[in-house]
Amino acid sequence: MQRTISVNAFHTALVAIALMLAPTASGAAEIFPTRPVRIVVPFAAGGPNDFIARVIAQKLTDLWGHPVIVDNRGGAGGNIGTQLVARAPADGYTLALHSTAFVVNPSLFSAPGYAVKDFEAVTLAAVSPVIIVAHPAFAANNVQELVQLAKQKSINYASPGTGTTGHLGGELMNSLAGTKMQHVPYKGAGPAVTDLLGGQIQLGFTALPPAAPLVRTGKLKAIAVTTKRRTASLPDVPTVAESGFPSYEVDNMYAVLAPQGTPRAIVMRINRDIVRVVHMPDAKERLTSQGFDPVGNTPTEFERYLQAESVKWAKVVRQSGARVD
Repeated sequence: MQRTISVNAFHTALVAIALMLAPTASGAAEIFPTRPVRIVVPFAAGGPNDFIARVIAQKLTDLWGHPVIVDNRGGAGGNIGTQLVARAPADGYTLALHSTAFVVNPSLFSAPGYAVKDFEAVTLAAVSPVIIVAHPAFAANNVQELVQLAKQKSINYASPGTGTTGHLGGELMNSLAGTKMQHVPYKGAGPAVTDLLGGQIQLGFTALPPAAPLVRTGKLKAIAVTTKRRTASLPDVPTVAESGFPSYEVDNMYAVLAPQGTPRAIVMRINRDIVRVVHMPDAKERLTSQGFDPVGNTPTEFERYLQAESVKWAKVVRQSGARVD
């Protein structure tokens, strides 16, 4: 007798076969990548984000066997490159290597063109402090003396520009210490450091890499670094937190982000390999020699960090009245 197969049974069999043949999310992650990956740096070449991106890209190329390309897309304080990544396919093949501007710009700009929620947190690759430095003739030698002096007289401080971590780090100190130091924005850390050396301005909140060699040679005086822990680059320089302001923390973050909706398994694969990279001895030495402290946390830890940083900087921007439009 000839047997008949019901339509429902036939469909059930097809679905079962399709499920067996379809790659699982974890399986897709295991074979990722199968083609070149792009890391978008939303700033010009030659800066700290570009440096870290190239260290990571070189090592990932070796690990993955596919090119990892650094693509500099500067402009609008980092917003142009950030928008590009937010609109990219959520497949892990376009990533961002961003700075603290990522969490500051949504408060600083009226229309940054993105929100933090438009991205998946991959990992905090590294941090570096802002360093508070002064001309050698400056009257204060530490944070307590600086605060006391700032309450007695008007003090100007230089930063690499409005909305930078240097600027907002100074405003955070004003908020916590009750001082009224006046911000003087420069067009980058280099010009600010040059004027500090020349004595045109006495105090600066600036990025560590251009200032550290000058501190080591005594051409600039270090007051404190702004991270929670001392930096390996200048281990003898105290933190603001240990100098009487335990809640004070300002990091220059170097963040790896993916477009929102990137499969979790692929996010975890990228996270695993970047964490491995930043702790490789040669990569770690390259980073620490330039004033960066490798981190490499989990996506969940990084999500919490981004949420806390967004709240903190929104408050500081609001209190300072800073706007860039």
